[in-house]
Amino acid sequence: MAGTGTATTVHRPPTEAEDRARGRAPRTPDSMLGLLAKILLLGFVDAIAVFVMFQLVATEEWLVFGISLVVTLAINWIYLRKDGLPAKYLAPGVFFLLVFQVFVMVFSTYIAFTNYGDGHNSTKQDAIESIQLSAQERVPDSPQYSTSVLERDGELFLLVTDPAGRVQLGGANQPLQNATATTAGPTGAATGVEGYRTLEFADLLQNQAAIAGLAVPLSDNVEDGSLRTADGSSAFVYKPKLSYDAATDTFTDTVTGVVYTDSGEGSFAAADGSTLSTGWKINVGLQNFERAFTDPNLQGPLLQVVAWTFAFALLSVASTFALGLFLAIAFNRADLRGKKIYRILMILPYAFPAFLSGLVWSGLLNPEFGFVNNALLGGADIPWLTDPWLAKFSVLLVNLWLGYPYMFLVCTGALQSLPEEVDEAARMDGAGAWTIFRAIKLPLLLVSLAPLLISSFAFNFNNFNVIYMLTGGGPRFPDTTFDVGATDIMITMVYKVAFGAGTGRDYGLASALAIIIFIIVATVSAISFNKTKALEEIN
Repeated sequence: MAGTGTATTVHRPPTEAEDRARGRAPRTPDSMLGLLAKILLLGFVDAIAVFVMFQLVATEEWLVFGISLVVTLAINWIYLRKDGLPAKYLAPGVFFLLVFQVFVMVFSTYIAFTNYGDGHNSTKQDAIESIQLSAQERVPDSPQYSTSVLERDGELFLLVTDPAGRVQLGGANQPLQNATATTAGPTGAATGVEGYRTLEFADLLQNQAAIAGLAVPLSDNVEDGSLRTADGSSAFVYKPKLSYDAATDTFTDTVTGVVYTDSGEGSFAAADGSTLSTGWKINVGLQNFERAFTDPNLQGPLLQVVAWTFAFALLSVASTFALGLFLAIAFNRADLRGKKIYRILMILPYAFPAFLSGLVWSGLLNPEFGFVNNALLGGADIPWLTDPWLAKFSVLLVNLWLGYPYMFLVCTGALQSLPEEVDEAARMDGAGAWTIFRAIKLPLLLVSLAPLLISSFAFNFNNFNVIYMLTGGGPRFPDTTFDVGATDIMITMVYKVAFGAGTGRDYGLASALAIIIFIIVATVSAISFNKTKALEEIN
């Protein structure tokens, strides 16, 4: 200690290199309990990985299998070796970053160059089998099969007895197989099999649609047909109306004789241009991007949506920042009593989930029974959510109510960090309150708040909740078949395109639009951050 004339000796444990130099066994940080925990956790992870890899092998997903194998081996190598402590801490974060960020971006980019969507969501072989199963007609001279509907693990099966008395059981994914009946009806037809539950009459009524749509293949060859039942008591043979010829890769309509060939666009098409409903996924290059800007049915609405998206993001940032800064200055006065209570009240909108607030405001602004029209405006009939311009105003108003508390908080913190000496010096020089704010406070605030304003712009550019919950993007544009409206921003438009509101799911086009959004936001952010470097001179 200082002043005692003695020196304090600090003892430290020897390093691993010093232990080796002295001939000692190096000390390891792992206790027996820690080693046991490591083995158990790695065993749990490896068990899950092995199970997943078995499934991937079964489905012949060799690329994903290879990636999973490499990742599993890397995890074991990182955590089983004695050194490499930083990697042990970084590995989980890097793994989840790759899975939830990098993989999602890469996969979305890949989908943007395909026709993936309704009717084009699998391989060509799956499409052929689906067409054969869906385009089936009852065979005119089909024998009648006595039928009972069974259920196991939530899946329906048909237990049939053919005219020769043979009992067979099958389901949608299981062709007919010989079975041993445990119960039989008055006519001798099988009604039950061990391990399955026979549906009663009430159950048949509740599951009528599922039973009518159930097709049980007669064999592994789809061309042999399938059994179907309409009432759950008798079944008949159905065969494909469209016959597939593998040699020529064509479908032929057995009734009309129309031939459908591979169009090269992921579908089978006839000479007149008509196509079969089920197709398959193929690469289409830049077709989705070209379609976004050249399709007359999409081009006009897209341009309007882009313009409104920029306007919505800019006006939202400007209005919330202005109101938040005004309130922050107002409640930052040193002589104001009850500042803490006022500040708590100011941030209450920020405490509620945005999607819930959007639903509440949707009810308040309802033209017929909303509180705003009926109570505040004396029963006025103002179409807040159905008129295009009023709907946009309503969206901005609700977003202002939701967003100003955040700006109030950050502006309050920034104001309290400003040195008071600057204000005092400006007042001594004769500057007024407005001059001090415009020439001193605001520039100093923008030094710290500019990055937050840029991030707020990016957030509002993709502000899905307030748009979708308040107006649903409406009112809808009349000149397009897409479900796109006056208050839709790009992210809500992407959601509607992706999940089939109006025109079916089109994941390829939606992914292309998502990439366009990313490019726009990244470009605007890069330019804005570059411009904010000029503010560094103020600091």
